[in-house]
Order: sequence, then C-alpha cells, then structure tokens
Amino acid sequence: MQRIVTRVLPDGVQRTVYPFHVSLEGLESAVLCRDHEDYSTFVKQIAICALRKNVLIIIYAVVSNHAHIAILSCSQKEADNYALEVKRVYAQWFRHKYAEEGILRRTDTKAIYLDSDWYVRNALAYIPRNSMDNGVSVNEYLWSGYRAMFRQIPEHGEKAVTLLTKREKGALMHTGINLSTVSWTLDQNGDLIPGSFCDTAYLEQAFNHDPAFWMKTIGSLNTAEMKEKLVDAPRHMIPDSDFYLIVADVANRWFGLRIADLPLEKKLRLLPYLWRTRKTTVNQLARVLQLERNTVQKGIHPGKISVPGILGSDNTDSGQ
Repeated sequence: MQRIVTRVLPDGVQRTVYPFHVSLEGLESAVLCRDHEDYSTFVKQIAICALRKNVLIIIYAVVSNHAHIAILSCSQKEADNYALEVKRVYAQWFRHKYAEEGILRRTDTKAIYLDSDWYVRNALAYIPRNSMDNGVSVNEYLWSGYRAMFRQIPEHGEKAVTLLTKREKGALMHTGINLSTVSWTLDQNGDLIPGSFCDTAYLEQAFNHDPAFWMKTIGSLNTAEMKEKLVDAPRHMIPDSDFYLIVADVANRWFGLRIADLPLEKKLRLLPYLWRTRKTTVNQLARVLQLERNTVQKGIHPGKISVPGILGSDNTDSGQ
C-alpha cells in the first residue's frame, strides 16, 4: 500500500500528506449526540472543519459520546489543529442548541501519526467498528464513512451542496463559509453522503482494492489493543511548566479556583481526568498539585481511595 501519498488539498495545492488518526474521547458522563440532527451536524462539521484546516477525510465514525476520524494532513501541527477545530465547532453547536455550557470541556482530542502499514490498516478498520458502541452493526450504521467504501450502488436522491441556496446552506450545513468548490452531496434526508467527501481511493488501496480483505480486517480486529494504541497510550510527555498551565486552566474552568486554592476533594476529582487525558507521571502530578505520591497513586483510581468527608461509603467520589 501507499501510506504517504500526494493529494490536492482543499486550498487547491498539491502536497505530500500523511495519515493520522484523530479522536475525541473522554465524555463518559454525558451524551454528545442526542438525536438525528446532532449526528448529522457532527458529520457535516467533520467535513467543514477539514475544509477550513486544509486536511482530507479518509473515514470517520461518530457515536453517542465520542468520535474517530482518519485524515490526511501535511503535518502533525495541522492534524492537531483540525482535532481542536472539530471540538470547538461542535461545542458551539451544542451550546447553541441545548444551552449547556462546557459539554466538551472534559473531552480529550489527539491526532496520532500512523507510521506503519499495519497501523494504518487497523486504524481504518477500527474507526467504523466503533458503530458497535451504539449497538448497530458496522454495515447498517448511518454515522460512519463505512458505506462510502467499495460503493457499488449510488445513493438515491442526491443533491449537490453547491446547488443549495443561501438559506438552505444555513439550515442544512450550519455554516456561512464558501462551499462553492466542494463536491459534497446530500441524501434525501439532508445528511451528507460520505462517498462525496471521503478519500475512498486511499482506504481502498490500503486494503489492496479487496472488499473481502477490508471486511476480514474489521472482523478480526483487536479493539482493546487499538484503543490502547490510538487513544489511551500515545501522548506526548509535557514539561512541568507547561503541565502546570494546563492543570491551572482545568482547575479554573471546572472550579473557578487556582491550583493553590484547590481543596483536597477537588484535586482528587481532577486526578483521574488528568491521568486519562495526558501523558504524565505520578511524580509530576504530585509536584503540580502539591500532593503526596501515595495520594496521587490512590487518586488515579478513585474507587480504591477512601477519604472521610470526601468519598461516600462505597468508596466512589460522590462528586463525579
């Protein structure tokens, strides 16, 4: 397969691009997509943000509380910027629709460079497999790019986005940016058709243009291994000075307090989130949050810690 390829990007320039896996993970206590409109809008924003940030979509999957996207990007920085843009834009949508603030504040974004053929193939199979998190088989799930791949039968009722009136574009695409150059199409329900904006050629060549190979890879995938490689483990270690600023920002957004003013209860509430979303160490967390190492070790797994007056009798954080 060709892992690194040359493509014409949304800005019209032909460049060498590299495959990345983008994830938005961590929203464990709320539902990100609550109805058909939310899912449809999220998919459209995945495409619109790619247009804005000059990357290409290979395949994607949006489920109720997280999303995965494979993209082609010129650099790590541009891939990171794309991930943050998707989070920012959907947060605006959610806040406007539901009048709920901070819905994505605990959602971690990361873009991981896929640096081997094995990594690419398994990531491209792992992404649509996430549909099973919503209890739907891969081939029936509406909100992934799966049905764009090896497509034999055209969609019915296609309408080109470029033919939308200004009012229709606002109502259906939820954006005011120029879409006059895109080849995207909508189905009869107003949902974006994945085959019109996904780089199907990249995925199909990754599987030797063989649908059976594609299906076999999805079926034999070790999802726990891929989640560890793509979501949980691959983070960059951050220097103490930068990590302090990150923790200070989270402390202010969550509690409106400085780190130095955080009571033990609130520090313990931060620990699992920081451990899950950042590549850090027990020692670094202890330094930045001014805690004992053993307190940090226990706080990383809040179900195992018992602090009178903070945690309930069942040893779970009552504030979570």
